[in-house]
Amino acid sequence: MKTASKIYTALIMIFLFAPIAILLVFSFNASKSLSVFSGFSLNWYKELFKDTETLRSVRNTLILALSASVISTILGTAAAVGMDKLRNRAFHATLETVTNIPMINPDIITGISLMLMFVFVGRLFGAATSLNFGTMLIAHITFCLPYVILQVLPKLRQMDRSLPEAAMDLGCTPLRAFFKATLPEIMPGIVTGLLMAFTLSLDDFVISYFTAGNGFQTLPIRIYNMTKKTVTPKMYALATIIFFVILTLLLISNTIDTDSDKKGSGK
Repeated sequence: MKTASKIYTALIMIFLFAPIAILLVFSFNASKSLSVFSGFSLNWYKELFKDTETLRSVRNTLILALSASVISTILGTAAAVGMDKLRNRAFHATLETVTNIPMINPDIITGISLMLMFVFVGRLFGAATSLNFGTMLIAHITFCLPYVILQVLPKLRQMDRSLPEAAMDLGCTPLRAFFKATLPEIMPGIVTGLLMAFTLSLDDFVISYFTAGNGFQTLPIRIYNMTKKTVTPKMYALATIIFFVILTLLLISNTIDTDSDKKGSGK
């Protein structure tokens, strides 16, 4: 039974990571071939850093992801604190259900509905163009918010309720008690939510495609447009760099969660 479970686990790992392994290997291929590795070369990495259009789309993606993750983290933390203070169970359950809708809802439905709303509002105010960087940012905040709330809310529930009360007894205002007592306790959840929001925003294609305006192109949209012609191996090099960046963020997130769990069990 143990042997069968090990074989099953190995097959699952191969199925999940074989495509990524192939991509990593062929990003260092000396030729354009996808089936024959003709030699180790950093040529495609050099070509990547010469492609100004792709680098511009990477910059746009990073700006969008950073902006969306920071704003959604601030709003999501505030929303989680507010939800945690609710005492009406029915209202609390309703809020949690509404919060989970963007996570469960298919991306294409979210993207189309947001696009229609932005176009309607733009026409209502007589805007020349309804879709731009602002609409993409609002769309990304919309689908990142629930993930931040999902990370922060459990930390609030695990926290000792007497900490902010003790801080206020010692002379802190409610706001200062939050920053001095509550915030350090829920910081691991906030950081995890921030990293998750950044990763989701960085990765998104469907919602970005429907809410993007002219002149602002993210990396997923850039790659999609390239598939209509030819995707060159320099995209493998870019994907390799992104893979290791995301892997680093995940390791940081898991390390923070592990340290937080150890502190919690120690207490």
